[in-house]
Amino acid sequence: MSQNTSAHHALLAQAALPNFADFAVELIEPALDELLSRNRKKIAQLLASFEQQAPTWQTLVLPMEEWGDEINNFWSPVSHLNGVKNSDALRDVYNACLPKLTEYGTELGQNQDLFKAYQQLANSEHFKTLNTAQQKVINNELRDFKLSGIALEGADKQRFVELKQRLAELGTQFSNNVLDATHGWYKHITDVQELSGVPETALAMYQQLAQQKQLTGYVISLDIPAYLPAMQYADNAALREELYRAYNTRASELGMALNGDGKQWDNSALIEETLALRQELAQLLGFNNYAERSLATKMAESCEQVLGFLNDLAEHSFKIAQQDFAELEAYAQQQGAAQVNAWDVAYYSEKLRLAKYDLSQEQLRPYFPADKVIAGMFATVKRLFAIDIEEQKTFDSWHGDARLFSIKKDGQLIAQFYLDIFARQHKRGGAWMADCRVRRIKQNGELQLPVAFLTCNFSQPTADTPSLLTHNEVTTLFHEFGHGLHHMLTQIDCASVSGINGVAWDAVELPSQFLENWCWEKEAIAIISGHYQTGETLPDELLEKMLAARNFQSGMQMMRQIEFSLFDFSLHMQTDNNLSVQELLNQVREKTSVYPTPEFNRFQNSFSHIFAGGYAAGYYSYKWAEVLSADAFSRFEEEGIFNAETGRSFLENILTMGGSKEPMELFEAFRGRKPTTAALLRHSGIAA
Repeated sequence: MSQNTSAHHALLAQAALPNFADFAVELIEPALDELLSRNRKKIAQLLASFEQQAPTWQTLVLPMEEWGDEINNFWSPVSHLNGVKNSDALRDVYNACLPKLTEYGTELGQNQDLFKAYQQLANSEHFKTLNTAQQKVINNELRDFKLSGIALEGADKQRFVELKQRLAELGTQFSNNVLDATHGWYKHITDVQELSGVPETALAMYQQLAQQKQLTGYVISLDIPAYLPAMQYADNAALREELYRAYNTRASELGMALNGDGKQWDNSALIEETLALRQELAQLLGFNNYAERSLATKMAESCEQVLGFLNDLAEHSFKIAQQDFAELEAYAQQQGAAQVNAWDVAYYSEKLRLAKYDLSQEQLRPYFPADKVIAGMFATVKRLFAIDIEEQKTFDSWHGDARLFSIKKDGQLIAQFYLDIFARQHKRGGAWMADCRVRRIKQNGELQLPVAFLTCNFSQPTADTPSLLTHNEVTTLFHEFGHGLHHMLTQIDCASVSGINGVAWDAVELPSQFLENWCWEKEAIAIISGHYQTGETLPDELLEKMLAARNFQSGMQMMRQIEFSLFDFSLHMQTDNNLSVQELLNQVREKTSVYPTPEFNRFQNSFSHIFAGGYAAGYYSYKWAEVLSADAFSRFEEEGIFNAETGRSFLENILTMGGSKEPMELFEAFRGRKPTTAALLRHSGIAA
């Protein structure tokens, strides 16, 4: 028994870096239970002590932060392993622990005594002696209490908890329906002639999918990696139409399944219920609609401002989008097409792109070996922010692919990060940055340094070639490293506004999108590229083609994002639901779409971002942050893309400040003015 208890403590009392080698899955849940119950006791004792004395930063905020950080330091490696080294045992434990963490968070958010203690601190004379970051921490806490329904009483409070739980269930159900509908239909093809035009790599994938289903020939599934190549390359228009119909009716009343229809996965009723419950939740909290509730934690100040922003972008982009489509139609007609249907757009676009620019991502790969790109990326940020990055050769790891680096500034260690970039089995797809440790001053006065996890899924090296990246993958790596720098270069000492913490959702993508700009600059390309056989940097002619193709159909792409954003935001501004979801979407499309959408299209039924992700009334954030990053980068274009002074200004005003001040205030300090859309429109080739 005692041995087991000490093992618990070994898990809880981790050093600065997590211990991955002896990570015992069976100990995670009991250790979490022990940690949460210990915290509950400590919080109760802490609150009782305020009957005798008034709360201060030292007696209230610091201990709360310390206990919250203990949970974070315990859970972050568990969450990380669940993503990069998944197993049935770990997934079961992870799923068993998540509700316990959610419940703990909800309890804190509805704890009246805790709220009163923060309120008392905010109203005290002591509050005025605190620094900006400390005051921001307390004000954010009070805001979040309000959004957790702290002011509600009796039946309203009970209803709020029910709404939160039901909305979580609906989101999970929505997600599962989309997943099941996606996997509930596929196209089986035995005659390869039907797949003319499809590249070898895609054909090999379709054969593999068929083998997995114990079928001969080829299978095209509705997963994006399988669906897209068929839409882009298959010469067979009837096949493209069939795939388009199956894909765009997923999880709807028109959904398809292999044996009959896919109505069992219809999300229509879930969408209606979700919207109604979100509206009720917003009104309980004193907002007119859910869009207002969403903006309570964002940089945008009002619904009018968001709509104005989107309509302004639309006004500039609509004509360019029409020109993009006119060019596509003319090209398709030359190719013998009578008309361009929705299922023809990707196909003729791909052909037109090759005809115009004679460039594919595959041609660029040999110039971007992963190690060269990583070294070049480090050299780039060294020139911009005067930091040194060194690899640590020995450390405790979860896989041979993982690497550990230290960041130093003026010879001082300031942060560390793990880098794990290759795709493999039992590793979640996609790319992400997650925090492992957050920068803060502990109760004992020690400084805890920030540590990040940076994860990608690029192709493994083979026996005779290193891992070679497409240019898209290079920008992905820079994007995630931008998030990482935001987390690691912070100089803020309070956990909840340090690094990316406490940064508004529509501003958090600024540093990541910002760093991507260097992937398109000749001066930076010279540092990050080098042919894996000859070492030659990317030739000018390829760079010219790459730059020319960068804004191919950017008007159409811009209008598509605006359509999604306007639909999402307008939907959550409705208070009376006098328009059906479909009617509202049709209205938005009348203003934003440059080619007709088929009547059967049910895009909204699989729009997981807003019905099962964190983007409800927040999809506009993608474009909002793009404006910030393009405008921030335009200062480098004016002053030199490696201008050390400009780099220092970005470091000091944006990267070091975390969430300690409002993002607009930080942006204006760097740019000397409010952001404008001019740079984004110029970078997108939409404005001169």
